[in-house]
Amino acid sequence: MIEVNLLPGLKRKAAGGGSRFKLPNLKAIANSIKDPWLIAAVVAWVVIGAAVAALFFVDRAKLTALDARVQIVSRDARRYSTFVEQKRNAEKVRDSLVVQLNVIRQIDAQRYVWPHILDQVTKALPPYTWLADLQQSAAPPAPPPANGQRVSATDSAAAATAITVSLDGRTVDIQAYTTFLRQLGASPWITDVTPASSQTVMEQDRPVTAFSVSFKFKQADSVYIRTVPLVQSVR
Repeated sequence: MIEVNLLPGLKRKAAGGGSRFKLPNLKAIANSIKDPWLIAAVVAWVVIGAAVAALFFVDRAKLTALDARVQIVSRDARRYSTFVEQKRNAEKVRDSLVVQLNVIRQIDAQRYVWPHILDQVTKALPPYTWLADLQQSAAPPAPPPANGQRVSATDSAAAATAITVSLDGRTVDIQAYTTFLRQLGASPWITDVTPASSQTVMEQDRPVTAFSVSFKFKQADSVYIRTVPLVQSVR
């Protein structure tokens, strides 16, 4: 199809009839700006904007990583809190059992004190020597632990059995008196044997040696302890 322009001076529209978008001429704009301070300000704002954008993205990445770590730590804390609670309950049960065992050890340590004392004194008595009196001397109570420290079972048992005994006896032979002191000091259950006094007295018109001795009871080593069953089968 042929078109004829009958009106001179009018430019023919481009085919298609639509307007087109054109990019601004940056070179022309740059040539039109002659102020150096304006150019420096524009460049500074561009650099600042780039730096702010870079910091924003870096902080955003750090925040994302920290959120992931917080979630992991929270999950571990919930999981380990159960273990911590179980450990605390077990420690409470352990402390209660330790207290009960200490009480049982103290009672058990005091149960056979006097049978051991009487047995050892009887074994140490030589012939023609007898006892007139045997009693426990007054002893001060054990001091409480300092600074709230826990007393061990061994210390509590030793304090419970740390008693002092005094006895009065008679013998017709002064050598029997020294033999009694020596045999009493050799006992694994007795310590600190101290002769208090000895003198000659008349009993039933006969001169005898009256003596007084004090000693302390101690818990013997396990090698000297022999246990037997309470009930034995009889065939």
